[in-house]
This record gives sequence, C-alpha cells and structure tokens, in this order.
Amino acid sequence: MKLPHVDIVKYRNWWFGISLAITLPGVVGVFLCLSAFHAPLKPGIDFTGGSIIQYDLGRDVKLDGIRSVVEETIPGSQVQDAEISGKRVLVIRTKALDDQQKDEALKKKLTEALKTQVGNDPRSVDTVSGIVGPELLQNGLMSLFLTFGAMVLYIKFRFMFDYALCAIAALFHDVLVLVGIFALLGYYHGTEVDSLFISAVLTVIGFSVHDTIVVFDRIRENAKFVGSKGVDKNGKEYRKTFGDIANDSVNQTLARSLYTSLTVIITLLALYFLGGVTTREFVLAMLIGIISGTYSSIFNASCLLVWWREFKSKQKTAAKPATA
Repeated sequence: MKLPHVDIVKYRNWWFGISLAITLPGVVGVFLCLSAFHAPLKPGIDFTGGSIIQYDLGRDVKLDGIRSVVEETIPGSQVQDAEISGKRVLVIRTKALDDQQKDEALKKKLTEALKTQVGNDPRSVDTVSGIVGPELLQNGLMSLFLTFGAMVLYIKFRFMFDYALCAIAALFHDVLVLVGIFALLGYYHGTEVDSLFISAVLTVIGFSVHDTIVVFDRIRENAKFVGSKGVDKNGKEYRKTFGDIANDSVNQTLARSLYTSLTVIITLLALYFLGGVTTREFVLAMLIGIISGTYSSIFNASCLLVWWREFKSKQKTAAKPATA
C-alpha cells in the first residue's frame, strides 16, 4: 500500500513541539526521583543490592497482616501481590545489609514469622550483594556511553559529521523519553529499573539508529538532485532545495519504517499482555522506546538535519558581504 506524500519538513516546528511536550514531564519526573531516591530512576535490587523472596499464596490470604510482619522483621521492605503462571504469588523485596550473616539471620526469621500467615516455605530467593549492585550500574552506564561514542564515529565515517550530530540528538530524545516515563512510573507507582532496563535502552538505541541510517542513506543518495528542477501542484517549476530532497527521501522510506516498527510493536504487545510478570517492565520499556524511536527517525532526525543545513547556509550568506 502506497502512503500519501506528507510534507514533513514544512511542519517541523510542530514535530519539535510534540517532542518537547513529551520530554518535559519526564524531566520533571527525573528531578522528582532525584529528590526522593537520590537517583534519576528508582533503582531495583540489581543496582542497590538486596533480596527478592517469593511465596505461593492462597486466594483468601490478605496482605495487611503479611505487611505488618515483614515491616517488624525487616523494616523498609516492599510487599507486592503478583500473579505468575496463573498462581497468586507474594513478592517481598528487602534491602542489602552490610553484614551477610545478619542478613541471612533476618531472612530466616522472616520465613519463620510468615509460616503462620502463608503456610509454606519460599518458592525462590534471589540475592544481589551491596557490592555487586553498584558495579552493575557502573558497567551499564559505561556501555551506554561507549555505544553513543561508537555510533558517532560510525555515522561520521559513513556520512558526515552533521548527520552524526542529528542522529545522536534523535537518539538522545528516545532515551530521554524512555527514562522520563519510567521516572514518573517509579515516583508515582514504585516501578523499579534493573539490568534488563539497560538492555532495553541499548536495544532501543540500536533499533532507532538503524531506522535513522536508512533515512539518512536515502537523503545522501538524493542529495545530488539539489538544485534540479521540480514541478509543484500548480504546475510551476522551481529549484529543489536540500529541504525538498530530505522531504522526498523521508516519504520514500516512510512505508518501510512504519511497517517494520508495526510488526515489532504487535509482537511486544503480545508479550506484554500474555507474557510473564518478570519481563513486563522490560517489554514496556521496549514498547516506549520503539514508538519513540520510530517517531524521532521520521520526524526529528531529518528535520534537524534540514534545520542545521539552512542555519549554516544563512551563516555563509551573511558572512559574504562582510568578507567583501
């Protein structure tokens, strides 16, 4: 199916405005998390260290009594009710303690205290030490910076430096949208981020830059037609500018970008609604990132490139009389 021709470059201020409207609440969410958790996002035990203890629950068990027992035994723990593989499960998240023996003693005490409430032993206990958690966070952030740097070098080598700047700006927009939404979810709903979130961010970056490179490659191929004759809707001839070429190039790749992203989004929606609880936040991060990446590749990256070229052209034009 052939999509209608859309004048994307003409309405670039609208696209930039939409991006600003999406990212600003996220920036506010980041500052809220900084004040509440001393981090831009609410960190999970992968980064802070701690334990996740799961118990099988009956349908008639209430959480109020369980929460009071957990708070008395290990203060500051979180108690959640989840459903895994059709079974009701109690999920308890505890903080990491400096003394490992004391940590084990408290978990044993908690198990004994909950036997009267739950009636069974834990189905699983996952523990991350307080030393490994910060190391995972440091490695995850380092991988993000290395990825951005490698992409700048590749796009600069493959195209030109202004292409690289615009592509990285679009990628930064995608990461900011994703981080901002999860900051708001963390502050208002307690959604935590773990090492899977870093994996989702890296995957989104790879998907987004791939889509952007396809658009930029078509712009580079068609750039040789800048200055050639074109005919508008009224039948008048005009000389094509770089903005006209970029607009035509985006429209030539528009159907491919939308169809590719749509197939991924349908798969992720199936995983989100039919998959397990443990991967739901990861799939949600992927969904947000893919939608944002598709938008930025079509509406932001090319428009930024056109704006930059026009800005540099105006600077050269203004500098000529001064030089003369």
